[in-house]
Amino acid sequence: MVNQVLYGETMRVLESNDKWHLVQLEHDGYEGWVDKKQIIPAPDSKPTQVLRDIIKPVSLNGREVFVPAGAFVPDEIFSSSQETHSLQHYAKMFLDTPYLWGGRTFMGIDCSGFTQIVFRLAGKKLPRDAYQQAELGEHISFVEECETGDLAFFDNAEGKIIHVGIVLKEADGKTNIIHASGKVRIDTLDHSGIYNGEMKTYSHRLRLIKRI
Repeated sequence: MVNQVLYGETMRVLESNDKWHLVQLEHDGYEGWVDKKQIIPAPDSKPTQVLRDIIKPVSLNGREVFVPAGAFVPDEIFSSSQETHSLQHYAKMFLDTPYLWGGRTFMGIDCSGFTQIVFRLAGKKLPRDAYQQAELGEHISFVEECETGDLAFFDNAEGKIIHVGIVLKEADGKTNIIHASGKVRIDTLDHSGIYNGEMKTYSHRLRLIKRI
């Protein structure tokens, strides 16, 4: 699995064979193969409202299904508007969510899926992968200049962007990062990278910081 299509997301079918569709997601252009049984033709009225709850039941073809935060749902599902919170609030909703390569829900999520969904809940659009997200925004030169909501990116020995997390500037001036690594967790961020307090070592090397 390389990605997940959430309830209500729309896509174009690029290619087909007996069992699979090659599709391109409408909201970020991401491509991948989907089992034909897992998608249905979009209705004339596309879902437009972003679900901001961790999970919520909705009616689908006469039966109740549960959909995750970040899903697109029809406006009529809700009798009242959802409360909008800060980006930090949405990020912390996912604390302790297990890491899952390609995941985008509270059942399992990867680093760039986490940042993409959190920003979607806060009303901001990000592409799917960390290296794509790193191409956006304003460059921040020093960790000391960070603000809550900035994105920090990390590379490997070859200089490839392999990880991303969301900066949390604490009231005491300490700079932390919330990110998906093993699980969604909060660690210390400094000019060297992410310091994992449990392991007593640096887990990721800092490459750059961006403000979206």
